[in-house]
Amino acid sequence: MKKIRVALKGRSYDIVIGPGLFKKTGMLLKKLGLRQRDAVIVTNRRILDLCGRKLAGDLKKRGFTVTFLLVPDSEKAKSGEVAISLLNRIADYDKYRRLFLIALGGGVVGDLTGFVASIYKRGVPYVQIPTTLLGQVDSSIGGKTAIDLPAAKNLAGAFYQPKIVICDTSILKSLPRRQLKSGLAEIIKYGVIKDRGLFEYIEKNYARMLSAEAAALEFAIARSAKIKAEVVSRDELDTKGLRVILNYGHTTGHAIESAGAYSGQYDHGEGVAIGMAAAADMASALKMISPGDAGRIKALIKKCGLPLRAKGLSVSKIYGSIAHDKKFIRGRNRLVLPAGIGKVRVVEGVPERVIKEAIKGEKYG
Repeated sequence: MKKIRVALKGRSYDIVIGPGLFKKTGMLLKKLGLRQRDAVIVTNRRILDLCGRKLAGDLKKRGFTVTFLLVPDSEKAKSGEVAISLLNRIADYDKYRRLFLIALGGGVVGDLTGFVASIYKRGVPYVQIPTTLLGQVDSSIGGKTAIDLPAAKNLAGAFYQPKIVICDTSILKSLPRRQLKSGLAEIIKYGVIKDRGLFEYIEKNYARMLSAEAAALEFAIARSAKIKAEVVSRDELDTKGLRVILNYGHTTGHAIESAGAYSGQYDHGEGVAIGMAAAADMASALKMISPGDAGRIKALIKKCGLPLRAKGLSVSKIYGSIAHDKKFIRGRNRLVLPAGIGKVRVVEGVPERVIKEAIKGEKYG
């Protein structure tokens, strides 16, 4: 079991990574010294059937009570309607209870549960147990919680840290190949923004990772989680200009999901992949990156079976969603662009023409 610390003084917590952790969750939670004993597990039907009962059995052995609250299995679960419904169901259950929440699922479940935990009774403890590769390397870490609004993704949210993040890598063997690819997009992101060695590791081992080979995945998860933990520890609330680098690929990626009305045509990882490719093209147009490095980024995205362009979506609609991005300041766009492999820069005022050409993905192949 690997352990990575997110150092935030009184809000510090561990990310634990390894196989078989569902059977150790009760022990890990008892070590936290939680006063709350009533676990409300937020998940969807598929995850409940896959591993939820195994988790519940371990928690009950350790003296916790357990109840499940189910939400839809799609990005549409991150809506205001679902959030209010979940709050009402928690309130109905919460009579003479000392409850805490557990997010058991992918990034959608994690974002929704964290948001609800942050506002119910002005904050109750919650635990992240991500069941997707994307969740284990990115969305479960750092305390960003949110729901979507019709205008754009993640517009209503809060910073609210979990008590622990438990990544049982055994479950990754059950993931559909599409979800493995989506998780790889986030791992590629970490290589580009901060770790050339990780990028080169993915270039050599992407086939092993897409085959859910345990050693390759655990190495990449731990390396990615360590990068995010270090960034979050230095800039928890995204106020120092450090955490913004984690947004690489996400401004365009979120806009693609929003422009597609969260239909699933492009999932989060696929949107990020397209966003990273577009960012490489923007950096090329602005002479920030060598053609060789830009080409390597896009080649690796393609080798991992991820898209480079958003086919079937209106460029103007995607651009309109980009304009709602929370990172924009003083009416100017603010984009994270690669300056090489292992290094990015935050660029303000990228010309509209450059952004739209990059979304089309035609000029640089």
